[in-house]
Amino acid sequence: MVTARESNTPSGDRRVRRTRSALAHALMELVEERDLSRISVSDVAEGAGVSRSAFYDHYRDVHELAEDACTAMIDRLIESLPGPALDSPDLAQEASESLAAFFGSLAEHTGLYRALLGSEGSARVAGHIRRRIAAVIRERLAHADAGGWPERVPHDVTASFTAGALIGVAVDWLEGGCPRTSAEMAEVTWPLLNAHYRINENGSG
Repeated sequence: MVTARESNTPSGDRRVRRTRSALAHALMELVEERDLSRISVSDVAEGAGVSRSAFYDHYRDVHELAEDACTAMIDRLIESLPGPALDSPDLAQEASESLAAFFGSLAEHTGLYRALLGSEGSARVAGHIRRRIAAVIRERLAHADAGGWPERVPHDVTASFTAGALIGVAVDWLEGGCPRTSAEMAEVTWPLLNAHYRINENGSG
């Protein structure tokens, strides 16, 4: 791994960032051509212009690199999405715009997300992404409580349900070649999610 001396100096930090960026870029190019399961450490190292030993200085395997490369992209995506106020009269429009942005960002990196989330991808990466989404949803639901959004359905259940549903729909959409536009996906997905929110709000089916 990176030595303490390297990690505690600006030049060491820059070397780490450069190497990890090169590895991530190489991986993203490779997953456009083949399944993640068929990509080796040697493939990534060669694409990044580094040695295998340099790869292992940063990651245990290709899946760990995929998780790391995907985390920053997912974080930027989720944090950039508008968080609709659950008691807003414009909830449907705000939520649809948020979902359209979500699907649009996935479409920009179709090969990567299909490789990471599809049937030949990584369960570890898919679980990591699902937990990230669920954590943000829990946070937003907890914040909404202050505005009178009652916790009739536990927030952890709502968050897990929503994250799992989004991942499931996204995977089918990606594996099917994105047959609908991002806006169309938002239009058909929001009513399904909204039905669960209404249960949470009203405490009944």
